[in-house]
Amino acid sequence: MRLSLGIAASLLALTASGATLDHRQSSNDTDYKVGFTPLKTQWTDTVGTNPWPEFPRPRLQRSAWKNLNGVWRYRNTDNTALSNPPFGQRLESPVLVPSCLESALSGVTGKNRTYSWYQTSFDIPSSWPSENKAILNFGAVDYEATVFVNGKNAGFHRGGYFEFSVDTTPYLKAGGANELLIHVYDPTDLGDIQIPIGKQTLNRGGMIWYTPCSGIWQTVFLESTPTEYIAKLDLVADMNGQVNVTVHSSTNSSSSYEITIHEQNSEDTKATATGSSGAPFTFKVDSPRLWTPTEPNLYNITIKFGSDTVQSYTGFRTISRGVINGIQRPLLNGDFIFPFGVLDQGFWPDGIYTPPSVEAMRYDLQVLKRYGFNALRKHIKVEPALFYRACDEIGLLVIQDMPSLRPDLPDPNNQCGSIRLNPAAQPEFDRQLGLLIEQLKNYPSIFAWTIYNEEWGQGTSAPWPEFRLTDYVRSLDPTRLINAVSGWTDHTAGDFDDNHHYSTPQCGTPFWSKQGPGADSAYDARRIGLQGEFGGIGQYVDFEHSWYKDLDHQTSYELTNSTWAWNYRCQDLMRQLREQVELFSCSGGVWTQTTDVEGEVNGMMTYDRAIIRMNETMWKEETTKLYEAAARRANESSIAVRGMGLEGVQYGMP
Repeated sequence: MRLSLGIAASLLALTASGATLDHRQSSNDTDYKVGFTPLKTQWTDTVGTNPWPEFPRPRLQRSAWKNLNGVWRYRNTDNTALSNPPFGQRLESPVLVPSCLESALSGVTGKNRTYSWYQTSFDIPSSWPSENKAILNFGAVDYEATVFVNGKNAGFHRGGYFEFSVDTTPYLKAGGANELLIHVYDPTDLGDIQIPIGKQTLNRGGMIWYTPCSGIWQTVFLESTPTEYIAKLDLVADMNGQVNVTVHSSTNSSSSYEITIHEQNSEDTKATATGSSGAPFTFKVDSPRLWTPTEPNLYNITIKFGSDTVQSYTGFRTISRGVINGIQRPLLNGDFIFPFGVLDQGFWPDGIYTPPSVEAMRYDLQVLKRYGFNALRKHIKVEPALFYRACDEIGLLVIQDMPSLRPDLPDPNNQCGSIRLNPAAQPEFDRQLGLLIEQLKNYPSIFAWTIYNEEWGQGTSAPWPEFRLTDYVRSLDPTRLINAVSGWTDHTAGDFDDNHHYSTPQCGTPFWSKQGPGADSAYDARRIGLQGEFGGIGQYVDFEHSWYKDLDHQTSYELTNSTWAWNYRCQDLMRQLREQVELFSCSGGVWTQTTDVEGEVNGMMTYDRAIIRMNETMWKEETTKLYEAAARRANESSIAVRGMGLEGVQYGMP
């Protein structure tokens, strides 16, 4: 693993200057305690009451900020609550922010958190210029948040996975404490509601649905900004050294700014340029070291915009696709790269959606890297920004899924069947898909976007929405590949032909299985062959390391009764995938999955991260063989199938 020391140092400095919580919150700490969980991690009891002190937004950093994480007050309420906010009251229960209300770390811990009140107070540091604005930032609140400051409605946001900000300046008191009250509504999959929720559920059974996450589950912080400041930064740098940047002003003005690219581990200047806010601007950096999974080179950035100064970073790389020896391939910096990753669901037994700490979150990624993986598929969830920074630094390609709609919306006219999409849900899905792209498109590690997973919320009649949405995503971000449909019903939109098959792979092959209700078919040679999900080999877990304390609730696509047998089966499937690279048109794979999740026991690690099932020597050898097979195939002059009595027969040709 290679770290960007310059980035790490700047973030540590920001942590030191901004991590102190408002002292008024200390009186809230005395009655907080971690709630019940069937399973802890090694980090559960070390979280304390000052969680996630790091500066949470690494692509747009300011020095004057204040972390509001810690123990707040909480009240479970009902659908009439917004008409009578509890201003000036001390709410009954403690809650640890940020953490899902259903989680042990929240201290609330329980079900049916559909309507909630959060309460805290904050002071504005005396060191902040009095003429500056005080911007309140939220990493994510699931699902709708209404923000009150000193009894005034200051803002509203909908979407459980996305950042948003509120300008508190008009509502602040001249001095002293300011009351912050937040109303949260999160229906998840209540009744016939269909919103982006990924794998959260209130009541569904089965092994692939998990405990939901409600409320404030990512960092809350204040920052001091000038009256006119950088509200958003779009920046991508390619393999030729071209930097494309748009600085968005809070006032939508056209004002000049200076941007400086620094060497990775020093303040030495690599390039400096001047642009105008609100308009795309391009400049060149000579001979940059490129970003790849094996050499994740990053560069620090400083932008000065009037009296506003922000820090950022980037990596120089180009993602594309092309035909190599007759086969469509994903390309990184012009070369075929075989992304081989793990389905990464991002659930935790103590925090549900919220990892206990940055250290815990990075642990998963470092394990994957150590055992030979160069990628992951972030599965129908959006992580905190520091997750993507870690992937940038460690060198992991990210296939980022859009959080899916529920796939089983009941049909009131057909009690024997179900429908997959309420037409009224489509516009909101589309809007939040746009939020996803805009929020994450600057991270170098993100390799591809996934719009739909296995028909979940996918339209069931023409015109198929994935064609329109592929064009939409491409308009927002022309620099990534797009996986329009991962698994099952595929109408040929997007850059990938993505097959899901448990346990054995069927990657870029002339054979397939009709797994699920969709119209699967043989590999479509016009697109990149991807094994979007396979593996799923499970192992019964000792109750000490299991979410459920009985074997009936431990399940997977296939089960083994020992770690040796688990590795043997995994090695067998890895060999099959490698043969599909050698014989057919396989260009990437995603193994299920990073960790066990609740009753699903098919992880590379147990749910508590205490046991790594992988034999390190075997997995390193097999992933290396996989990458080597892909490299050999890319360099062959012919794609004739050899060694199986099939000489002269060609597969995967356009």
